[in-house]
Amino acid sequence: MHILNIAAYRFVRLDGLPRLRDGIRAHCKSLGLKGTVLIAGEGINLFLAGAAPEIESFLDALRADARFSATEVKRSWSATRPFKRLLVKIKREIVSMRRPEIDPLRAPAPRLAPQELKRWLDQGRDIVLLDTRNQFEVELGSFENTLALGLKSFSDFPRATAALADELKNRPVVTFCTGGIRCEKAAPWLISQGYCEVYQLDGGILNYFEQCGSAHFRGDCFVFDQRVALDARLRQSGCATGRDA
Repeated sequence: MHILNIAAYRFVRLDGLPRLRDGIRAHCKSLGLKGTVLIAGEGINLFLAGAAPEIESFLDALRADARFSATEVKRSWSATRPFKRLLVKIKREIVSMRRPEIDPLRAPAPRLAPQELKRWLDQGRDIVLLDTRNQFEVELGSFENTLALGLKSFSDFPRATAALADELKNRPVVTFCTGGIRCEKAAPWLISQGYCEVYQLDGGILNYFEQCGSAHFRGDCFVFDQRVALDARLRQSGCATGRDA
């Protein structure tokens, strides 16, 4: 297990995107890293794999830029690189919702620590666990008693929530996804639609696994690389089927 895999994102105002893209691409190539980096005017979203010293060197350089100094990183290990190539792209959004009025920088939703969510679930607290991921991800694994929306794409989330019962607007709702980025927009969207108490699971399922293990979770967590899915130990699960990435 000598390959370090990282996932990170940060919502931050960015300009000079072509120059930033070219710099990141050149640095990743020089370090032999593989994966995907998305940048947009709203921030950065990245998934990279490589030898640990090279990954840490990349992170040191990234965080030397004040715009990315507070970027939080999730780490996992694998025996081989789960990406075949390096892609560094400029996009309109780092996670596509197609609702420009939702701005996580201007109006973020409160974060709920994994340990606090586990405590609430241990207590049997009356909350709504809302899975913001695509349906095929939900089917591979999710929290017990989760409400899922049958999404084919995250951009369908606003439309899908319009069909939810109005009574949910008066109950505590905890949104969650793989690593947290989708909830950065999903939770503020719900608040904009009149939901009274909405949280986003800090760091998503992967952070929950790291902090709390498999408690209250059934199955594995889908990841968008050749590992396909991770178990609660953040190791490649038996669901892997050689997905191209």
